[in-house]
Amino acid sequence: MATLRAQAATARSSAAGTTPMQVPRDRPPAAEVRFTSQVRAKKVTRDDMEWYEVEGYSSAFEQGYEMWDMFGPYTEVVSKGAADATLAADPEVVFRFNHEGTPMASTRNGRLQLWADEQGLGQRAWLNPKRSDVQLLVQAIEDTDVREQSFMFRITSGQWSPDYTEYRISSFDLERGDVGPVTYGANPHTSISARSGEFLAAIDQMPTLVAREAYTRLAQRTDLTIPQPAAPATAPSTAPTAEGRSIAMLRTRLLVAADED
Repeated sequence: MATLRAQAATARSSAAGTTPMQVPRDRPPAAEVRFTSQVRAKKVTRDDMEWYEVEGYSSAFEQGYEMWDMFGPYTEVVSKGAADATLAADPEVVFRFNHEGTPMASTRNGRLQLWADEQGLGQRAWLNPKRSDVQLLVQAIEDTDVREQSFMFRITSGQWSPDYTEYRISSFDLERGDVGPVTYGANPHTSISARSGEFLAAIDQMPTLVAREAYTRLAQRTDLTIPQPAAPATAPSTAPTAEGRSIAMLRTRLLVAADED
């Protein structure tokens, strides 16, 4: 993996040339990033009504996580302060489970509160306990089956490290994005590039038929050059030179002539 990272960094540097690469190639415009985060749910009274209050952190600042682009793996970091500008603009954001389904709360109706502190991007949502999807989510949180958080955003500013091994997000936009719990929080970059890492990790355990099919398809790609093994060094020829053969022949003839005498 270290070799793959180094090769990917070299390829990025070469592709960028003298112009710094602003955003990782083929990264989704509205990326989903997941973080391990404790999620808490409890029943509270708000505006004379009962709600489920769900609270946690949708992102973690200054913590590197693995991402993939068209060149290979790299480390991405969300800088402390990256959310300040978007939060100051009062973005419209919804709260959903696994980034799917009907929103359970939003900043527009005042039932989703967002903030940023030393730890990361925090959120607190008040959910309607009469909804069946809310009941299922809260039960999963209480059973600790759901322990992760995520958010979707657009990068507005960021930069690569000089060696192109780390990308740092210095600001992002949450407008029309979402936050909330997710089933897994290991940070999958949901593109073919990210799944390439899973493919590489599985190569050694692939069934023979699957491995053969993968090999065949890769061989059909015109953008790949399969390195050929170096030819074994050949031992220098020990055959006598023409001059050596002439001297040997002359010596033989002299010996024959001497015997005849």
